[in-house]
Amino acid sequence: MQQLNFPGLFIMVLIVCTSPFSQADVSSQNPPQTLAPGYGALEFTAPEPGTYQLPSLGNAADGNVLDTQNNAISLHSLLGDKVVLLSFIYSSCSDVNGCPLATAVLHKIKNRLKKEPELVGKLRMLTISFNPEHDTPDVMQQYAQSFQSDGVDWQFLTAKSEQDLQPLLANYKQNVQKVFDAEGHFTGTFSHQLRVYLIDRNKQIRNIYSVDFLHPDTLINDVKTLLKTPASTAATHHLPTAAEYSAGDNKSGYEQDSYQTHSIALAERKGQATDLTKTYRKPPLGLGAVPVPVDNPSSKAKISLGRQLFYDRRLSLNNTFSCAMCHIPEQGFTNNEMATAVGIEGRTVRRNSPTLYNIAYAKTLFHDSRENSLEQQVWGPLRAHNEMGNPSIGVVIEKIKGIADYNRQFVRIFGKGPGMETIGMAIASYERSLNSANSAFDRWYFGHDKSAIDEQAQRGFKLFTGKANCAGCHTIAKNQALFTDHGNHNTGIGYREAMSKASDTQPLQVAPGVYLNVANSLIAKVSAAKTNDLGRYEITQDPQDRWKYKTPTLRNISLTAPYMHNGSLTTLREVVEFYNRGGVTNENLDPLIKPLQLTEAEIDDLAVFLPTLTGDNVQELVADAFAAPVGDSQ
Repeated sequence: MQQLNFPGLFIMVLIVCTSPFSQADVSSQNPPQTLAPGYGALEFTAPEPGTYQLPSLGNAADGNVLDTQNNAISLHSLLGDKVVLLSFIYSSCSDVNGCPLATAVLHKIKNRLKKEPELVGKLRMLTISFNPEHDTPDVMQQYAQSFQSDGVDWQFLTAKSEQDLQPLLANYKQNVQKVFDAEGHFTGTFSHQLRVYLIDRNKQIRNIYSVDFLHPDTLINDVKTLLKTPASTAATHHLPTAAEYSAGDNKSGYEQDSYQTHSIALAERKGQATDLTKTYRKPPLGLGAVPVPVDNPSSKAKISLGRQLFYDRRLSLNNTFSCAMCHIPEQGFTNNEMATAVGIEGRTVRRNSPTLYNIAYAKTLFHDSRENSLEQQVWGPLRAHNEMGNPSIGVVIEKIKGIADYNRQFVRIFGKGPGMETIGMAIASYERSLNSANSAFDRWYFGHDKSAIDEQAQRGFKLFTGKANCAGCHTIAKNQALFTDHGNHNTGIGYREAMSKASDTQPLQVAPGVYLNVANSLIAKVSAAKTNDLGRYEITQDPQDRWKYKTPTLRNISLTAPYMHNGSLTTLREVVEFYNRGGVTNENLDPLIKPLQLTEAEIDDLAVFLPTLTGDNVQELVADAFAAPVGDSQ
């Protein structure tokens, strides 16, 4: 993860809360209850700032708000220039472990800032009411007087109407419900689950806190961690920000008409090379020893050569396409923007690009498990007509031999020039170094850090290994976890695609939030003919293997959308909902696939757990990829 130390850097923590705030009501109306940890002393020793990393959990959404002077502003105008604490509350809350907790934690942080003045100019706190009908700008101004003080940037906001507020709540997945009495009258209270979002200068969410994990000590430590990089390092090295390791023109939220572009200029994508051999020598927490073939031992020089080949477009027939154009580093070493891949000249590939993270541990390769060695696998896409388009192995070898720099490197590393064996060895060595773990889950499960994931994610894990039985295929061992059984299973996705009758029209998105129903007959005129996909059957010719596909790893799963072999599911929640329905019934449906009877809350818990599998060195690997030479000319 990148750690920044820029003058005037501000990190935003976005707090989203539940019910209305009035401390007088707490003692007089509610029975005694156990106070949340945030009110007391921290019950464990928090990790020192800078000794851990906080991966990106996605983009912080924008929305329309009003300040206490009734000025209309966008939330994004308050993000990015400082580090921020933003809380959603309503001013009459009576749940001591709801909005009052969020405000109390911010108040404690405000007092801490007086003792740590070096943080004052780097932190902003924002509190937004989700009850705009009552909490007008005047009400929020009065409310703020009890908490604001000179020198600390704590702003209080509301919205023009509930209608204006809803997109913001929806984008943060905040389900705020009014509470009604038996006669159907609004009680003036709300039901809502407390969440706190840590947001950095790049408008990326870096942590999410619940009631049990919201504490000023841990929050301050997380803020300091994001600011920890020494000035000298920041001046000489550039690791990509969270935004930079997403798509170059990030389309998150593109389905909504409120979408705003988040394009990243190529000039901003400056890399920083790293020693990739360390992922072999000392695999991160959660992974075992890297399986390395006896006849292809790893070396720094060999990885470097494979890395250069991986990003070289000259390896394709017409010098336009590299391995990295399907396995895009900043998109999880897959492609977030296409359901299925596209090869040279826009040729259609019928399956989704699988991620290369932790590919060293895969026992089989491709969605149909047709290969078992990275050294051999590379020749599949190099020779495929619809991928890199080379007509023969010899064409690739002769092209590489004709590049003097490559010839010298192969002779130095292998003692001979490029050939079918040595080209495969070099590219495989680079791919085998893309190992990523030490995720929040790993630190919690294998490292026994109780604060590494929140209570909802823990509930999600309990479902993962229990009621939902995800671990039946996405297995977890005692001291390591690849989250795959390396097997092939029929979930019904392939059957549905092959056997269902297409509708006469399909929705086609033409602009943010704008869809047109277009006739499939018209689309067919400009599209390649769709070929059938029978999965593992195409390799074994065993009828029982129809529509079976390889179980993917779930590590870094939040970075590798869309999902399934055909990219047909776009979000993790859609994936959980698909399995909750029991897949798609067919004669070869895997016996492990059956309706799960999960509630909406349980689906949410699982969807929150899965992003905790993101490794903490993702940005380092992406930064290294950005530093790789791109061979596209002599």
